[in-house]
Amino acid sequence: MARIVVGISGASGAVYGIRLLEILASHPEIETHLVVSAAAQRTIGLETTYSVDQVLRLGDRVYDNADVGAAPASGSFRTDGMVVVPCSMKTASGIANCYNDNLLVRAADVTLKEKRKLVVVPRETPLHLGHLRLLAALAETGAVILPPMPAFYHHPRNIDDVINQTVGKILDQFNIEHHLFQRWGGAQ
Repeated sequence: MARIVVGISGASGAVYGIRLLEILASHPEIETHLVVSAAAQRTIGLETTYSVDQVLRLGDRVYDNADVGAAPASGSFRTDGMVVVPCSMKTASGIANCYNDNLLVRAADVTLKEKRKLVVVPRETPLHLGHLRLLAALAETGAVILPPMPAFYHHPRNIDDVINQTVGKILDQFNIEHHLFQRWGGAQ
């Protein structure tokens, strides 16, 4: 069974993390380990129609972000990687600077040190030089930086199409089969 850690931080765009969890839940061969920050819990209530409890139920295993002794905090806990979606600049800074004061950041740091796939979905715009340097530092340590930038070649008709395209790109990073958007087949 594949294991993926999903971290949802307090940045705008909690729906990306929620949709990812919904899709992963439809794959019985994938076990999700979920960490949701306190700021994310607030954002979920502000931006979505989901309750925090509904989101937490989407994870196979759920951890308190304050529990830096939980399983994902150790490199000996084997996973296939981690996604931080959305990733606030505060969380990106914590990961880039190895400031492991909570489980979400510690789990991401462990993912990098164990040379496992870490996908970071930063949510901020515009980006100033400090943001860019943090993201560059993450890329230099091995993270995949996957901003939620919509493509238009698949002719999105609504916000769900835009969300699904980004979530599909995240799934592609883990070679997880999906049909969330029409792939580019070349210009006709």
